[in-house]
Amino acid sequence: MPHIVVHLSGEPDAQLTRKTVDVVAELTQSVLGKQLPVIAVTVQYIAADTWFIGGQSLASLGKSAFHLDISITDETNTKAEKARYLREVHAAMARLRPDLHEVSYIHVIDARGAAYGYGGKTQEYRHQQAGV
Repeated sequence: MPHIVVHLSGEPDAQLTRKTVDVVAELTQSVLGKQLPVIAVTVQYIAADTWFIGGQSLASLGKSAFHLDISITDETNTKAEKARYLREVHAAMARLRPDLHEVSYIHVIDARGAAYGYGGKTQEYRHQQAGV
C-alpha cells in the first residue's frame, strides 16, 4: 500500500504525468511486489528556475530532475529489492527525460506498520487480521 509523491521539474505536462504514473506504478508492482489497487501516486511540478542543484538552477543547467518519495510498510521489502527499485526508477525516468540530471533523488521510506495505513486501519492491524 505504498503512497508515492513525485516532483518533476518544469511546467505541468499531462502526457509526462501519465507516463510517470504508469512507469512508477509498474515498477512498484514488479520490483517491490505491491498491489495496484492500493498504490496512490501524486505528481507535482516545480519550475526549473526554482529547482537548484549544486547552487545552480535546472533552467541555467538546461537539465530536468525528479524527486520520488515512496512510503512502504517496514520489513516488507529487502535491501536488494529497494536498491533495484532505485536503479530501475532512475533508469525509467532517464528514458522519459533524456536531459535528466544525475542528482535526482528517490527515497524509500520504511514506515512502521503500527504507524501507517489507509482506510482507517494500520498495516499492523491488516497483518494481524491476515493471520501471517
